[in-house]
Amino acid sequence: MTLLTGAYVPGASPVHRASAGLKLALLAVGCTALVFARTPVAVGVAAVAVTALYVLAGVGWRAAWGQLRPLRWLVVVLIVIQLIIADLPTAVTLTARLVLAVALAALVTLTTRTTDLMAALERGLQPFRRFGVDPARVSLLMSLALRSVAVVAGIAGRIREARWARGRERSVRAFAVPLVVGVLRHADAMGEALQARGLDD
Repeated sequence: MTLLTGAYVPGASPVHRASAGLKLALLAVGCTALVFARTPVAVGVAAVAVTALYVLAGVGWRAAWGQLRPLRWLVVVLIVIQLIIADLPTAVTLTARLVLAVALAALVTLTTRTTDLMAALERGLQPFRRFGVDPARVSLLMSLALRSVAVVAGIAGRIREARWARGRERSVRAFAVPLVVGVLRHADAMGEALQARGLDD
């Protein structure tokens, strides 16, 4: 599983049964609350709350770790940078807030089908039609963005395996060039599909 790619884990927990709109609204509230969690104690309380939600959802530690694993190097970099410009408590607090926000977002995708999320987003954007916002197009854009993340991750995985098979696992060029080519081909194919459906504007 990869971060925010619609890695839905079926279940019948209260978190699964909650509506997509409610979960998106609570996600916004939770992330806003994390912004104001500026002390280690507050962040600790938030961490306990997020952990409790994962336990309640029953998605399993493997699924949870699969969502957070891509952040491991970013966490190291952020802590080092914060230690340079601030102290240890500040470094841990700021980094933990980021990880918890991502964990909350990941929990939403783990317990909600992507189609339900997009439908909720489209309904939530209906009042903005008067300002020229097309909810259907925004929903389509978000769906394509999520799908593209999964596609790029898949391309990268196949290239990585092929590179290992050829004994060129340390070659940056052997990874970067095929990845760029694969992503461009995917973008061309997506553009042609959208154009065929009259959505090229």
